[in-house]
Amino acid sequence: MRFLPFLLAFVLSTWSFSSHAWWNEDWTSRKKITLAAPSGEVADVPVLIRLHTGNFDFFSASDNGGDVRLVAGDDKTELKFHFEKWDVANELALIWVKVPRLSAQTEIFLYYGNENATSAADPKGTYDVGSAIYHFAEPQGNPQDSGSNNLHAQSPAQHVAASFSNGGAGFDGTQSVILPTIQASGGYSFSIWVKPASLSGTIYQSDNVSVSLDGGLIRAQAGGAGVISDKPLSAGQWHHIGFTISDALRIYIGGKAAGEARNAVLPAGSVTLGGKFKGEMDEAQVSGLVRGAEWIAVQAALGPDGKLVVMGEEETIEGGSEASHMGIILKSLTVDGWVAIGLLTVMLLIAIWVMYSKTVYINRVDKSNNRFMDKFRELSTDLAMIDKAQGLGKDFEHSSLYRIYHIGAVELAHRFQDTDAAHTDKSLTPQSLDAIRASLDAGLVEEIQRMNRFMVLLTIAISGGPFIGLLGTVMGVMITFAAIAAAGDVNVNAIAPGIAAALAATVAGMGVAIPSLFGYNYLASRIKAIVSRMHIFVDEFITKLAENYSR
Repeated sequence: MRFLPFLLAFVLSTWSFSSHAWWNEDWTSRKKITLAAPSGEVADVPVLIRLHTGNFDFFSASDNGGDVRLVAGDDKTELKFHFEKWDVANELALIWVKVPRLSAQTEIFLYYGNENATSAADPKGTYDVGSAIYHFAEPQGNPQDSGSNNLHAQSPAQHVAASFSNGGAGFDGTQSVILPTIQASGGYSFSIWVKPASLSGTIYQSDNVSVSLDGGLIRAQAGGAGVISDKPLSAGQWHHIGFTISDALRIYIGGKAAGEARNAVLPAGSVTLGGKFKGEMDEAQVSGLVRGAEWIAVQAALGPDGKLVVMGEEETIEGGSEASHMGIILKSLTVDGWVAIGLLTVMLLIAIWVMYSKTVYINRVDKSNNRFMDKFRELSTDLAMIDKAQGLGKDFEHSSLYRIYHIGAVELAHRFQDTDAAHTDKSLTPQSLDAIRASLDAGLVEEIQRMNRFMVLLTIAISGGPFIGLLGTVMGVMITFAAIAAAGDVNVNAIAPGIAAALAATVAGMGVAIPSLFGYNYLASRIKAIVSRMHIFVDEFITKLAENYSR
């Protein structure tokens, strides 16, 4: 049994090594992608990977996506793939990858970050030989076959710029798209995404076979075999429809079996999409092979609500480990988020400067006031003596009490040549005392304003910081959801980074407001104490004047 610890250590070290293996060190970054088949194992199935600002850092890849590589879970085998869309300006990409074997838990890697790499996209290798694939992404002209047979459509389609995955085909009830014949001797399969605007019209039509909407229900006919679905489709929503023909006609809606009929016949001639159909169609796949229910379920799981694809965190070759949470948040920040955080950073720096400078100033005032009061209480009959003493006033240059006292000493000097009350008979009338108090009160107001200077900047930071942060968060969430809507990817890994980055603006706003609030309350209490002391000093000074100079 003593060998067990050594065996366990060996297994753990082997696992750790494999988890950090790297396909090619010329590529600096990668993401692990976890795929989960909806039902059963499927071989050679094309899977759609949706990339957007919420789950991928486009600035780490080349502008044209030429350094993108898809590698199997063994970190050795390159997979066939091609781009339906790569838009670095809007940070959106649609990648179709051919997965050799898709099971309940399949891992592949998306590599990028090699500026010297050239494109390895292979549209024809992504699909099997017996199929025709139509993405309807062409802005004009006939839809093109992305497969290897070059079975391009024989008529143009009305282009819809933003459809199920990228561009789509629009139909107004009179338009149709004609697809050429595909060789189908042993069986036939067809799948498509539809978004009906009305719940009637023909979706698919060929010799012997038709699929149409009848009150929302799917009605399929293959020779003498007919099937009607048991659940209606909803208008204005995307639905995946598929059917296969071999010994029987089988209909699938949303990846689930919706009906079956025996004695079906294979289609013949060209295929017409549309015709009395109103709505949109996208991602049509025609095959001379009989697809299994598992294969069709995978295609249905590629929709906006599907959970087939789960994007992992970014890994870099430097450490082969996952990026930090803060790194993910910073990479996912949108421009408006950076603007909000930049503005909040400036506000925080200003608030820190105000808090530091005011603290230093208040400390100086407090200490200087203490020294002045010690000297003031030594005065007896000549209340202007501190002002007359050579250089003594410089010792109290930071004292707010001295500046108020100086005003009173000047007022006293204006009334008496000799301010010493013991030498001559001097008297201040009540009117004179009121005039001196008015001057002292004016000086008091100026000192209060001096003490509160720049404090308004802290109140702006306290009240405005959270609102600026909230604005950045709302804008970030809006952009994240807009990007997700455009990409059609709604799994939590697609949403989480963008939402986390958007919330960073609110965190930044609170990071400005909280220290500013604490600093403001501290400084306000210190200022309030000094102001109270100045009020008391004014009363004390007037009382001493009345005592010494009133007869």
